[in-house]
Amino acid sequence: MATSEPAGNARPTSGLTANNLEAFWMPFTANRQFKQAPRLLVGAEGMYYRSADGRQVLDATSGLWCVNAGHGRQSIADAVGNQIRELDYAPAFQMGHPKVFELAARLVTYMPTGIDHVFFTNSGSESVETGLKIALAYHGVRGDGSRFRLIGRERGYHGVNFGGISVGGIVGNRKHFGTLLTGVDHMRHTHDPTRNAFSRGEPEHGAELADDLERIATLHDPSTIAAVIVEPVAGSTGVLVPPKGYLQRLREICDRHGILLIFDEVITGFGRLGTPFAFDYFGVTPDIVLTAKGVTNGVVPMGAVFVKKEIYDTFMQGPENMIEFFHGYTYSGNPVASAAGLATLDAYESEGLLTRGADMADAWADGLHSLKELPHVVDIRNCGLVGAIELEPIAGAPTKRAFAAFLAAFEAGLLIRTTGDIIALSPPLIIQKSEIDLLFDTLGGVLKTLE
Repeated sequence: MATSEPAGNARPTSGLTANNLEAFWMPFTANRQFKQAPRLLVGAEGMYYRSADGRQVLDATSGLWCVNAGHGRQSIADAVGNQIRELDYAPAFQMGHPKVFELAARLVTYMPTGIDHVFFTNSGSESVETGLKIALAYHGVRGDGSRFRLIGRERGYHGVNFGGISVGGIVGNRKHFGTLLTGVDHMRHTHDPTRNAFSRGEPEHGAELADDLERIATLHDPSTIAAVIVEPVAGSTGVLVPPKGYLQRLREICDRHGILLIFDEVITGFGRLGTPFAFDYFGVTPDIVLTAKGVTNGVVPMGAVFVKKEIYDTFMQGPENMIEFFHGYTYSGNPVASAAGLATLDAYESEGLLTRGADMADAWADGLHSLKELPHVVDIRNCGLVGAIELEPIAGAPTKRAFAAFLAAFEAGLLIRTTGDIIALSPPLIIQKSEIDLLFDTLGGVLKTLE
């Protein structure tokens, strides 16, 4: 009997059909649960997604912390389409194209004085790896190769590559992957619910927690430490806002010991706190700034690592025909991503989105903290247009209560994000007061139903 063969060179798929969900191993997802009851998004515009069953779903997470200017931007789509037709790809090694230089020149105008060079990547994880490698290589090039240690922080999230999970401090991201990088240590985290629960903005207590870096420096000798990496506001662990004076204290300790300070602004960059970047909000200038997500409004993958002129100039030694830094990616500064980045900056600038969060911050904080007395709520945190609601875990079933809230919220037309038993919120910067009210009315109704 004749049997049908797959088209072209495709191999049989063991019973899978073309529209079967099973072939895709989804990232950071309970795959079996999802595929039993899929939550599929098929469209998006402004503040809303459209689900496969035709419902409008309010996006309270900017996609995945990245769609800062809202969905369906025609100007970005046009820029991407035009670029594909004009120049779809150009090699990043030993060659260039005009738009990546234009994007770099515009991006560095958002940096503090002295940070004036940018190295392009394709994601936050790659930005972290690049920043760490730059820090290590910088000390080596300047003749201080004894500085090989990297210091992260407990509960920190710096992507999922080996360098990022080594300096990161989220247990689930680390435990299955062996010994990771050597020469890494971690400061203690800043979460202190006993003193700081339900803080609005920066907590009052905990600046002294930065002194844990002094303890680590004493243990290892500060002359062996290359860099310290922190998120100004720790996002993926559940929105941990730094105590007042904490980041300033870290900067002082790093200066005292000649340690580079790296800010991972993959989440906090591009307007999330009501300022262009977190270093603006907190008034602390790092040596290296890591970004991604909002640089292209999430439309095309891209990341960017910003460094001080002193760091860049240190590498620019030796024969001019020699490669100064042996690092990079096939898609570093990709033409299509560069076009998306330029169009995204145009949107941010024309609508004042990078500072709009400051105008909405009070309404956001009021709505968030209005949920304080609801069942199982043990803490609420906020800063700019980002917030978290921490729920009491169900005994013996960690994460179950927050995941139940996630599922119920989606059914109610609201997309939230959960991490552990924490609900994290970070809406597009275009959010209106009426949408803030709708968001928290809906979420409040969900929380009242939780067991």
